[in-house]
Amino acid sequence: MSRFLSLILRHNPGAIGIEIEKNGGWADVNALMDGINAKGKFRVDRPLLEKIVATDSKGRYSFNADGTKIRANQGHSIDVVIEMEHRRPPEFLYHGTAWRFMPSIKAKGLLPGSRNYVHLSPDYETAVKVGFRHSKPEAPVVLKIQAVQMAEDGYDFMISDNGVWQISHVPPQYIEIYHEGDVTING
Repeated sequence: MSRFLSLILRHNPGAIGIEIEKNGGWADVNALMDGINAKGKFRVDRPLLEKIVATDSKGRYSFNADGTKIRANQGHSIDVVIEMEHRRPPEFLYHGTAWRFMPSIKAKGLLPGSRNYVHLSPDYETAVKVGFRHSKPEAPVVLKIQAVQMAEDGYDFMISDNGVWQISHVPPQYIEIYHEGDVTING
């Protein structure tokens, strides 16, 4: 159910016939539940939806202040504007991916692809987990991003409500291939 909710709120609200507000990325909770239930794949009620929001290990979803709207906190491929805190990043951030993407990354850097922003992890372990989603069955490559240097050079970093760092693009000169604590190859 959580994956279906992610599909709807981040990529395809039309799958259940609802709309997402461009400013804020919010969907009406009642319309969402009605749409999911009408689709017939899942059955959802308010307590189940609240449980999904409260227990999602990645903090993907949130309700607005009065609980009438819900949104995905980040990861959208649809055109929405989620207000995020602009903040100076830690010295390094990390990005997990598959080795097959490295020629493009070395040439162009990290691009958002189908998403609105490049997502960066605050630690190596999280980047490994994210990277495995794109690289199975092979081990992922983890990229170490010189985030403070980027910020000093004028790049703007944002952080979502669930702690995912985001930026529009990471040029190749700020990227190093990172493996188990050791830099092995410069980007």
